[in-house]
Amino acid sequence: MSDALSITASSVDPGLLTLPWSTPLADWPSSTIVYLPKGISRHLVRFANLSGRVVAVKETTEAMARREYDMLGNLTRLDVPCVDRVAVIAGRTDAAGQALPAVLVTAHLKFSLPYRALFTQVLRPDTANRLVDALAVLLVRLHNVGFFWGDVSLSNTLFRRDAGAFAAYLVDAETGELHESGLTPGQRAHDLDVARTNIAGEIMDLEAGGRLEGGVDAIAIADGIVSSYHSLWAALTDTETFRADEAWRLTERVQRLNDLGFDIGEMSIQTTTDGAKVSIQPKVVDAGHHQRRLLRLTGLDVEENQARRLLNDLDEFRARISRLGDDEEMVAHEWLTRVFEPVIKSIPWDLRAKLEPAEVFHQLLEHRWYLSQAKGKSVPLAEALSSYIADVLRHRRDEATLMGPSTETLSLSVITSANPVIDDDEVDWRDLV
Repeated sequence: MSDALSITASSVDPGLLTLPWSTPLADWPSSTIVYLPKGISRHLVRFANLSGRVVAVKETTEAMARREYDMLGNLTRLDVPCVDRVAVIAGRTDAAGQALPAVLVTAHLKFSLPYRALFTQVLRPDTANRLVDALAVLLVRLHNVGFFWGDVSLSNTLFRRDAGAFAAYLVDAETGELHESGLTPGQRAHDLDVARTNIAGEIMDLEAGGRLEGGVDAIAIADGIVSSYHSLWAALTDTETFRADEAWRLTERVQRLNDLGFDIGEMSIQTTTDGAKVSIQPKVVDAGHHQRRLLRLTGLDVEENQARRLLNDLDEFRARISRLGDDEEMVAHEWLTRVFEPVIKSIPWDLRAKLEPAEVFHQLLEHRWYLSQAKGKSVPLAEALSSYIADVLRHRRDEATLMGPSTETLSLSVITSANPVIDDDEVDWRDLV
């Protein structure tokens, strides 16, 4: 290792010093490499073990590594879904003293997958549309904070399951620019056009490889990001005008945004000189409305749609036990300890890498609904749980650590780690009704 090796990190992991930085990334030993599903990258990327976790190591120029490292830090502070930065390693040389490329190290995003790993044989239209919708939400969130991506694509995105939908995370910020004054319509349109072109190409590539269900229109799927983006952007930013005696329209606008998963941090309200009309426009919109409420009530940090589903079950629990007048935090704690935690603790250890806990709970509720429909009566949660574990969960592939075939230069980010450890306390099945 060169004495000139430079490590830039907000919190240096001593394990970084043990990685073989004096070896070209392409020649790293198998004892260091973790073989996982990969996307397509313009750079060489490898996944490696670092102090018991998995990280992505990307070779690039020092200037680009530092720029992307800084950009990921800025996006994290803005609460935008993206991978976490770990370090920039510069000053690398091999055993002969020859300079090696700098690297950017990023953390694995738990339970995330690249779009190619989200299907086993062929990509179905509904899955493709859900991926595109998730990417549209991510792009709106990025544009809302003034981030111009420049290279929007499915390949530069990681996806996590989110209660029947997907949540998208930015992986590659190399081409991005952050504009504090916001983006122009032309910049937003350019990103959207790049997204449409890249998605169409990626879907066509799947089609050429026989991995697309017959009859699927790649162009139609790609066009979906345009309509989804414009619809969401309008909901978040359009000015709405109504009569002064229609004040309920203000509450309705806020509720619509909450239903979409956004909170209004500030609202611009203007009236006409005669007071006959009122115009409103959201000024600051923060994503994660249901996430924040669930986190405040229970401490559970999950995706937005998962949070919405868990909150619905919490509200049903509150009504079922006739505690509508009780303190919300107290009821939430009771739901957490009597319903959610017993379900998660009952999952066998060998199945806990299948899905993250919130997704398991969502799928269990779906399974219970189908069982109840088939039997024509409400099925107890304990019965549904036994059926779900045996008939559904046991047959899923592991997504906490989804191992893939060994690949060489095709890479980009899909790593995952094991589920959080949950104590196997005795479950009181009387609560699971």
